[in-house]
Amino acid sequence: MTDTNKTHYRACHLCEAICGLEIKTRGSEITSIKGDKLDPVSQGFICPKATAIADIHTDPDRLRMPHKRVGDAWVEISWQEAIQLTAEKLAATQQQHGNDSVGFFAGNPGVHNYGNLTHGPALRRIIKTRNNYSATSLDQLPHQLTAWAMYGHQFALPIPDVDQTDMMVIMGGNPIASNGSIMTIPNAPKRLKAIRERGGQVIVIDPRRTETADAASQHLFIKPGTDAYVLLAMINTLFNEGWVQDSHLHDHTKGLQTVKASVADFSLQLAESKSGITANEIKQLTQQLATTERAVLYGRMGVSVQEFGALCQWAIQVINLLIGATDTVGGALLTSPAFAYVTKGTPGAGHFARFHSRVSQLPEFSGELPAVALAEEILTPGDGQIKAMVTIAGNPIISSANAGLMDRAFASLDFYVAIDFYINATTRHADIILPPTSPLEHDHYDIVFLRLAVRNSARMNPAIFDPASDALHDWQIFNALSNAIAQLKGGDFNELPAPDLLVGMGIEHDVYGAQKNPEMALNLDKLKAEPHGIDLGPLTPSMVDRIGTDDGYIDAAPEFIIQDIARLLQKPAPASEHDLLLIGRRHIRSNNSWMHNYHRLVKGKPRWQLMMHPQDLAERGLADQASVTIKSRVGEVTTTVIATDEVMRGVVSLPHGWGHNKNGVKMRIATEQKGVNCNELTDEKFIDQLCGNAALNGVPVTVVAA
Repeated sequence: MTDTNKTHYRACHLCEAICGLEIKTRGSEITSIKGDKLDPVSQGFICPKATAIADIHTDPDRLRMPHKRVGDAWVEISWQEAIQLTAEKLAATQQQHGNDSVGFFAGNPGVHNYGNLTHGPALRRIIKTRNNYSATSLDQLPHQLTAWAMYGHQFALPIPDVDQTDMMVIMGGNPIASNGSIMTIPNAPKRLKAIRERGGQVIVIDPRRTETADAASQHLFIKPGTDAYVLLAMINTLFNEGWVQDSHLHDHTKGLQTVKASVADFSLQLAESKSGITANEIKQLTQQLATTERAVLYGRMGVSVQEFGALCQWAIQVINLLIGATDTVGGALLTSPAFAYVTKGTPGAGHFARFHSRVSQLPEFSGELPAVALAEEILTPGDGQIKAMVTIAGNPIISSANAGLMDRAFASLDFYVAIDFYINATTRHADIILPPTSPLEHDHYDIVFLRLAVRNSARMNPAIFDPASDALHDWQIFNALSNAIAQLKGGDFNELPAPDLLVGMGIEHDVYGAQKNPEMALNLDKLKAEPHGIDLGPLTPSMVDRIGTDDGYIDAAPEFIIQDIARLLQKPAPASEHDLLLIGRRHIRSNNSWMHNYHRLVKGKPRWQLMMHPQDLAERGLADQASVTIKSRVGEVTTTVIATDEVMRGVVSLPHGWGHNKNGVKMRIATEQKGVNCNELTDEKFIDQLCGNAALNGVPVTVVAA
C-alpha cells in the first residue's frame, strides 16, 4: 500500500505577511511548498521563510513530550506529571511570596498561533499576577499606545492603503525584507513597485540604505533617534505654511490647536541640525505629502524602538490627519476583519499607567509592564520580587535588552516553566518544558494579522497532519494547567472550548455574520469550505463610526503625549564616551530569534556581521573584513566588520536574533552558527521614558580592533 498524495492550503504563520501556501504531502512527508495563487491577498507570492514550515515539523531538535531538568540533564516525563508539578510549584510560590512572585513573558511566535491567543489569557487570570511582560514592549508598544490614546482602542491602527496610494513615505521600515510590519503586505516588492509604475513615489527615511530604500524613488539618511525632531518640524510646517488639508475627520477631532502650539519651537533648522536631513528636504517632503491627493506616512521599527518612539508614532498619526490621509482611500484606513472587528465597545481597548513596576516605576499598558523591567524585578529582593517564571514561545535572553543581565536573572529563579518546543538560550534555564504540537498539527486562523492587512480577507485552514496520540495543543496545555492551579487554590476553572469554536462564534456575531450582514452570513463552515480564503475587499473609510474614545472624538493631543514634547526639547547633548550609534537590521530569511535552526534559511554568507561606513573604519585604523569588538555600557561582542556606504557615517548596523550558542543549548544548527547577539549591547536603561518601550536603535557604542 502506498501513501496518498494530498494537496493542502493554509496561511504561512512565520511572519506578518501570512501568505497563502499550497503544501503537498505524501503520507507523513512534505513534498512541496509553493505559493497559493488563489489566495486573495498574496496571490501566489511567498518568501524563503515558507520552506521552514517543513523544517519545523521534522526538526529532530523539536521537543515532542514534556521534559524535566535534572541537574544538567533533561528527562522526558508524562503530561500528567509535568502539569501537576508545574501547578504545584507555581501555586506554592504564590502562597509563600504573594501573587506577584510569578511572572509571565510571552514571545512573538505566540501571536502567530490562535490557540495561544484564545486560551493563554485564561492562565494569566488564574495566576493573577501584575508581573506580565511580552515582546510588545520590545517592538510595537508605541503604535498601540498611540492608537488607544487617539482613537480609543489599541488595535484601531490605520493601515497604509498601499494598493491605492500615490505617495508613500516610509520611516524606519523595510517592508521588502520584513514583508510588512503593523502592515500585513504580501509581495511588498510588487506592491511598492506598482506605486511608482502608476506615477507615484516611494520615499524612504532610514539610517541605512535598505532593500526598500534601494527600490524607492528617493532615500534620505537620518541620524538614529532624531526622527521626532523631523516629524514635529513637519507638523509645525504644515500649520505655518497653510498646508493643512480639509478632512471629513476634522469635525470629529479635538486638540489640533493644542498640537499647533506644542510644536511651535520645532523649526526646520532645528530638525536639520539634529537629523542630518536638510531643512529644504524636510520642507519639500512636507509639501509633497500635503499636496499629493493620495499620500500616506508610515513609520515602523526604526521609529518605535528609540527614546521617543511613542512621540514619533503620535506625530505620524497627526501628520496623516493634517494632510487628509487618515480614513481616506490611498491614505491610512482601518481594516475590517471577519473576527475582532474594532469599533467603540470592542473588548481589549487597553489602559495605561494604572500601576507601575516595583523597581523602576515604569507604567503598565493593557496589563503588561515593559520588558526592560523584567530582569530587575527578578533580581531585586523585596515584596513582589519575581521568584518563578512562565514563558510562552519566548526567548528574552536573545530578544530583550541587556541579554547578560536577563541571563543572570533567569539563572536565579526558584522555578521556571517554558511552554515551548525548543531548548534555547532562555529555556535552558527551565525546570519544566511543555511543548505544544507542531504548527502543521493544528488548524489555523490568523487573529492578529488579518486585523493589519492591506486588503480585507479571511481564511480558516485545517491541520495538515494528525498529532501524536500523546501530544497536546497549546490551548489544551493552557486548559490543563489552569485547571490544575485552580484546584490547588481551591477554586474552579471552566475549561474553554477549542479555539475554532471560539473564533467561529466570534465571526458569526461580527460584521460579516448573519445578524449584521445577512447577505454574506459568514460563519466557520463557509470559511472551511473555502480553503484559499475569502476576499472581503479593499480597505474603505469607516473611522467616523468606529471612534472608541469616551467622548467620541479623535484626540489629537493626548495630555501625556503633549507633555513628552518638553522632554525632547530639553534632551541634553550626548555625553557618552561611545562615538557611534548602533541600529538593527532585518533579513528576508530571518524573523527575530526563531528562524535559525533551519539549514535552508541560514545557509550562505554569515549575516551577523557589523556594517560600518568606510570613512568611519579608516578613522579608527580598521579594515574591511577585520575582526572587531563592539562595546556599549552593558556589554561587548566580537564579529567581522563590513565596509559599506549602505550605512551613514556615525552609524553601525548589527542584525537581531543571533547568538544562540549558550551552554546547554541543544539546537544543532543554531548553535553551530556562531553569530553574536546584538542584545548583549542594548541597554535596559536606554528606553522611551514615556512608556518604557525598549530603545533598541541608536544605542551608543564604540568599535575597536578585536
